[in-house]
Amino acid sequence: MSVIVSVVAENTSRVISVQDITPDIIRDQIDAIFEDIPVDGVKIGMLSGIESMKAVAGKLREYKPEYVVIDPVMMAKNGCALMQKNALNTLIDEIIPLAFVLTPNIPEAEVITGMKISTLEDMKKAAVSIHNMGSRHVLLKGGHLAGDAEDILFNGENFYSYISRRIDTKNTHGTGCTFSSAVTANLAKGMAIKEAVKAAKDYVTMAIENALSVGKGQGPTHHFYELYKNGGLL
Repeated sequence: MSVIVSVVAENTSRVISVQDITPDIIRDQIDAIFEDIPVDGVKIGMLSGIESMKAVAGKLREYKPEYVVIDPVMMAKNGCALMQKNALNTLIDEIIPLAFVLTPNIPEAEVITGMKISTLEDMKKAAVSIHNMGSRHVLLKGGHLAGDAEDILFNGENFYSYISRRIDTKNTHGTGCTFSSAVTANLAKGMAIKEAVKAAKDYVTMAIENALSVGKGQGPTHHFYELYKNGGLL
């Protein structure tokens, strides 16, 4: 089930325009789901401004879903800003403390923490900093560093590493959204956090390996490759 918080006119090359949905409609959409359908997990992506953040945060506090996975989307693949600069403090104060898992990439983690992240040790320090802001787990994605794609999960006590080989492709549109959504789905199915992240990492790697060369820019990952390959047997 989806709650639309913003309509984005975007293709593989650029973001043309953004129109936010009003907070009242955001809240009503959330009510429409929770009053009718059991919710096993919530994944949150782009929240562009203060009012939309407050609307979502208020409803999360009201309904208290067990698993809230937050992907702090700040920028489109082409570099276009998707979060207003004045909303950062609201993200930190209102949204991050509600996260069961926060899934920033390195540029997002740099903005959130004010740190420069250039090494694996920097990633760990940033993960600790974000955990201290209230997120129960921090899954910091390391795809912006050189070498293999190494992500780290921090639970407040221990670090866990997830490594996959870097895939030579420009078609990576939606990888972060796919990863966080897969983590949410796995948690909702009853997986423990470490296993949920491992399965999501394997899934998104498969989707990147078989990415679709669509459009003039960065094409999308292929979410349904295994479905097509196996004739519906996953």
